[in-house]
Amino acid sequence: MRSSTPRESTPGESAPRESTLGALRAGGHVQLSVKAEIRRNLLDRLRSGEPRFPGILGFDDTVLPHLERALLAGHDLVLLGERGQGKTRLIRTLAGLLDEWTPVVAGCEINDHPYAPVCVRCRRLADELGDELPVEWKHRDERYGEKLATPDTSVGDLIGDVDPIKVAEGRTLGDPETVHFGLVPRTNRGVFSINELPDLAERIQVALLNVLEERDVQVRGYALRLPLDVLLVASANPEDYTNRGRIITPLKDRFGAEIRTHYPLELDAELALIRQEADFADLAGLPAEVPDHLIEVIGRFTRLVRESTAVDARSGVSARFALAGAETVAAGAVRRAALTGEEHAVARVCDLPAVVPSLMGKVEFEVSEEGREQEVLEHLLRRAVAETYRRTLGAADLTGLLDKFDSGESVESGELVSARELLRRIGQVPGLAKVMERLGMSGESPGQAAAALEFALEGLFLTRRLSKDTAEGRADGTATYRT
Repeated sequence: MRSSTPRESTPGESAPRESTLGALRAGGHVQLSVKAEIRRNLLDRLRSGEPRFPGILGFDDTVLPHLERALLAGHDLVLLGERGQGKTRLIRTLAGLLDEWTPVVAGCEINDHPYAPVCVRCRRLADELGDELPVEWKHRDERYGEKLATPDTSVGDLIGDVDPIKVAEGRTLGDPETVHFGLVPRTNRGVFSINELPDLAERIQVALLNVLEERDVQVRGYALRLPLDVLLVASANPEDYTNRGRIITPLKDRFGAEIRTHYPLELDAELALIRQEADFADLAGLPAEVPDHLIEVIGRFTRLVRESTAVDARSGVSARFALAGAETVAAGAVRRAALTGEEHAVARVCDLPAVVPSLMGKVEFEVSEEGREQEVLEHLLRRAVAETYRRTLGAADLTGLLDKFDSGESVESGELVSARELLRRIGQVPGLAKVMERLGMSGESPGQAAAALEFALEGLFLTRRLSKDTAEGRADGTATYRT
């Protein structure tokens, strides 16, 4: 027999066996609203120390406390922030606070609870069948719905409309069962998200007023009242600079909480986000490695772009900027490995120049910087490399490497120079193991050694201890280091 106290199922647990209303009652199931269910499960996780919002980084001391208070208060809410701050990702984690399984009337389009069905069909079935009313179980993943607000979104999409097929089957227009429910009613007893709410036409936003305040919906002229049980969450960009629309005042008033998001405040959070989200572990079947110092370069580069006066700060620089940069660097390493026959692809400094043209379209520059976009990003990328070099190798003894250039020799590197070939050109370097240790490299592969030495060469150039000649008009990172 199941406990009479609602609980969250163990992850991976199969659906409960009760298949009728009578069996559900005999099992001691207790009905809770969605917001009460989320509140209970959130409190359980707060007490136990379990992760409440898995995969969300950098918000622990800022955004999440506000979100937790809003959920405990039972508020519908708006997440407000610039693009690429993880608003949608955060919203999707809310479904994880629902019970793993919940009972619904079998075949119900709007997930009616067997104890208190609200749609015409389920009420009729409950009267006819009594305790034999069939029950099925929905997983929490099926209790989440979302809609990207677009100007062509209609009231029918969100709330519902008359279904012409049902009318054609012989039912009258006055029959409530001819209604085709929209996305919000179909997420009844769940979490529904509207992304980019200001993009929704104002006359369509009006249709959500009853959902948020009276907790019901109205479809055309039907005498239809559906007391919905739903947590409504929306995302939006700050209204002071978006030109696409606004959230109407009555709708804003009905949301219980407005929570402001942000980009990672600390470099460590930025780097953790890149490591978690960037997809470069296995490209085209070839293992790809992006060393920590290059991930740090990408993270610092992203933050410098956000802070630059040449960039329109109102539009923001998305976290996707950093992820795309890391993946581009990894792809360069994989391409080199394929062309040179390397078994292990390790990214190097020579893979960084390709980041600038690939990411330029993700940044909105100030009007005064028109025509200088690439120059601005290249300068900021060099600053990011220099800052990373100073932190990691600034105090390192690189005499063994500098000695290689005392006799006027030079070393040419580039995206198409394999790791083994680069090591051959540089020769044996005393102290290489300590350089690799400072960069957090525990392995001894040629790819890692080449990545460490090339980074050291670039750092020596940026601190003016070596000179560097770059091949004009080439985008493959080809460069010659000399004294």
